[in-house]
Amino acid sequence: MFELPRRHAMLSLAAALAACGERRPRHSDAEYGTLGWAIAGPWRIDPERDRFRRPLQTLLFWGLEPGMTVLELLPGRGWYSAILAPYLAMSGGQLIAASFDPASGVASQREVLADWERRFMHDTERFGRPERTTIASEPLAPAGTVDLAILANNVHTLMAEGAAERVFRNVFEALRPGGVFGVEQHRAASTGLQDPLAASGYVQEAYVRALAQEAGFEFVAASDVNANPHDTRDHPFGVWTLPPVLLTAPLGAEPDPAFDTTPYEAIGESDRMTLRFRKPAVRQESQP
Repeated sequence: MFELPRRHAMLSLAAALAACGERRPRHSDAEYGTLGWAIAGPWRIDPERDRFRRPLQTLLFWGLEPGMTVLELLPGRGWYSAILAPYLAMSGGQLIAASFDPASGVASQREVLADWERRFMHDTERFGRPERTTIASEPLAPAGTVDLAILANNVHTLMAEGAAERVFRNVFEALRPGGVFGVEQHRAASTGLQDPLAASGYVQEAYVRALAQEAGFEFVAASDVNANPHDTRDHPFGVWTLPPVLLTAPLGAEPDPAFDTTPYEAIGESDRMTLRFRKPAVRQESQP
């Protein structure tokens, strides 16, 4: 599916970007239809965040290849969708976006979903025809049809809704044997107890690994590609005190113009775990 010389070229590009702080390649210089082309595209959403989120290195770590069927969980307004949709459309793959329920009673969720739909559902020449489902759907996709599932910075969202265990199980069922589940998440300190609602937005890495293991996944590898050693994790308004949100008051409260965001801008975006799990080729039955 993925020609060896082309994969070597992409890995070389990833190494070069890592060496220079992952400056985005110029769109005019990228080979048409490649992952580098999709990352360099003028349609990107907030590409200035690449220096913290490193999409090329992250997606290669998760094993993204041309022609894959990719399930993106809680894509938000489409930061990763804006890379995945054109790349998969050009390579004969398929993007499935599992977002909020359009019938949700939460206005902010409906706004996020509407924004994603406006951006990705009407430009078939650029983004192909992404499929839509909801995070509450069972199944998320036909069993055994997904090559790669990704969940970026939203484990805490699932935990807050009491849905993490269910969604991880449903991802497992949607993946083909040997399929990969890639997770990126704001990383809490490894000491102390994990808040089951993850109110700060931070989650312990051991907790995420346990969720995946309980769903049937094998742990493959961890990467520090999105680590930030300057993040103390101790912020007045949780992870949202940091960029890109830069809250100045608790969630839902009126902004505080007197709150100084300078120290948090200096920290940058959060320290994040980047994990790769795999659905076993043959599911291991539990021992009696």
